[in-house]
Order: sequence, then structure tokens, then C-alpha cells
Amino acid sequence: MPRDLYEVLGVAKSATSDEIKKAYRKQARQFHPDVNKDPAATETFKEINAAYEVLSDDEKRARYDRFGLAGVNNQAGAAGGFNGDLNDIFEQFFNGFGGASGRGGNSRRQPRAGRDLRYDLTITFEESIFGADKQVDLTRMETCENCSGSGAEPGTSPKRCPECSGSGEIRQVRQTFLGSMVTSTVCPRCQGRGEIIETPCKICRGVGQVRKTRQISVNVPGGVDDGTRIRQVGLGENGENGGPAGNLQVFIKVEPHEFFRRRDNDIIVDMPINVAQAALGATIDVPTVDGNESVPIPAGTQTGKVLRLRNHGAPKIRSDGTSNGRGDQLVVVQVTIPTRLTPDQKRLFQELGQTLGVETQPQKAGKGFFDRVVDFLNGES
Repeated sequence: MPRDLYEVLGVAKSATSDEIKKAYRKQARQFHPDVNKDPAATETFKEINAAYEVLSDDEKRARYDRFGLAGVNNQAGAAGGFNGDLNDIFEQFFNGFGGASGRGGNSRRQPRAGRDLRYDLTITFEESIFGADKQVDLTRMETCENCSGSGAEPGTSPKRCPECSGSGEIRQVRQTFLGSMVTSTVCPRCQGRGEIIETPCKICRGVGQVRKTRQISVNVPGGVDDGTRIRQVGLGENGENGGPAGNLQVFIKVEPHEFFRRRDNDIIVDMPINVAQAALGATIDVPTVDGNESVPIPAGTQTGKVLRLRNHGAPKIRSDGTSNGRGDQLVVVQVTIPTRLTPDQKRLFQELGQTLGVETQPQKAGKGFFDRVVDFLNGES
């Protein structure tokens, strides 16, 4: 503690036990954080409690008077603050003086939102692009129809707990130097509900809820990707004591496609062409999620050439869930070299090779095939 303990309480070293107690009560009222909104009030309140813990104990006070903080560091919280639970002190302090710190009351009877549920939904690649309405079987706890959630057999009703008189708490009053202190614990008989059920419902056995499986519809918007989460409001577990129901969190898993793969909002497909098509140029049919498209291949096309088909990609989803156009489809050209030739094909290639020459030169250093594809995808020329 940075200051002298007597200075913290504002008393002289010769102060009597009653004077120390009186000073502590005054300081505690002044610096309690629920009364004093100064950000430093909490630390001051800790100092006050730590000082009083030492000075109110004759043995600890004697050690402090003789050796200072070194005499009590291992015996109390003087050097590191009060060792007790401050929340308990705050609540006892204000309950004892008739105040309301906001911590009292039966929290078990307050409305509480229901628990969220998770559902993993697998969809096809096409459904991830265009969206779909999926029917899923959801198992959750629902209000028991037999007892309407009361937990009591029809014709009977819960009764007020005689142990806690319906409060859900057992309160004990004890006298301290601060006045009457009230402590509250959860009623062991009703577990804080304030009611007991003498004749439990035969269906839910007094719980008030039963587990049911229902089929619900989940709207999957176009443009979702692997790992997308869709929140279905109010389809989670029922709330307690009138609280709102939780939500259903649907996590999307997209099945791999035979041809297509996805990069953000763009769809990528590899298209093989033969050496004649690459050298002379051609028009080929390219599959897209919207159907086949005729795509011209320029003469002299090399392996790794990327062609862009505008607006054949995945929908671009805004933060509000609406669509903002679509991405593109990227066609990556792969020139295939035949491994088996007929005699005529072999002769023609030999003739072609003679016209092209047989001299070879090392290729100048530069970017390879994969580097060029990455550059294209990143918008670089």
C-alpha cells in the first residue's frame, strides 16, 4: 500500500479501536464505487479495506506498528489490496444500509434469452451460387404442450415455496459494525425458482420443456461460400421466465465441384486445348454455372493464358444481405501435348518440326506459369 495505514483511514497512531471503526465506516460510505463515480474510488476503497483489515486486528496492528508493511505482508492484504471478494463487500454493505446496488434480487427468476443452436448444412456448388430453400430437421427443447410449460400435471399448479416464501432466496441478517448486513443464497428447496411442483407433469417430468424434432425451411442466399454463417432469428432454444428464444446459427459447407473452384467471387475452370488449337486459334465451348459459352482462343495461345468471362461468377453479397452484381469466370488454358501419335500424325509433326527449326535456347529468366496465373488473378498484367 503506497500510504501509511493510519493516514489511509485518517486517524492518529494513538487512535482507539472505536475511533478506527468509526473512521472506516465514514470512509467506506464516501468511497464506495456505487456511490462515488470517480474512477479512482475503487482503488481508494480497496486501500480503506486493506488498512482496516490490519488496524482492526490487535495482533496485526502491533506487527505493523513495529515492523511496518513488512510485518503484515504475509498476514493480510496490506501490500496487495484487500484479500476478500470486493463484490461481496459491496453487496453486503448496501444491503445492510437499505440501499440497492443493482446486484440484489432473484437473478434466477429474471427473463433470460434461450440458447443459440448450431446446424451444419451441406449444399452443392450450384446452390451456393444461385441460392436455395433447404428443408432441415432441427431438434431443440420446446415448451411442453401437456403442461404449457408450468411443469405441473394438468389440473394442478406450482405452489409457492414455503422455504423462501416465493422469493427464490434465503436471506440472513447479521449485525456488524457497519449495521445490519444481509446475505442471500439460492433457496435449496426450489433452486431459486420460488415455486415447488408437488405433482410433476408426466410428459416433461416437471421440467416444462420437451425435446422435439421439427422440419424448418432455411433460405440460403446466392453467393454464400464455405464457412458462411446464416442466422435464423428465434429458432433456437426457448427463453426462460418469459425471455426471448435464442437463434439458429446455420453454418454452410459447400461440396467440391467436378470442374469449378472458387476464389472470392470469381469461379475458375481449367480448359485443355490441343497444340493445333493453341497455334492456329479456335473457338471452344466452355462450361459455366449458367451453361456453355463459346469462347475464342487467340492464335499462339500459351499454357497458362487466362481468359475472363464477365458476370459468370458468384453473386457479390453486401453486408445487408443484398446482391451487388456477380464476379467473373476465369478460364485457365492448358495446352496438352499428345503422348500417342498415329504414323500420319508423327510424320506431320516431323515435317512441322523441320520448318520450325531444331535449335533451342535457354529461356530468359522471368515469371513461370503459376506466377503468371497469380498475377492475372491479382489484377496485374
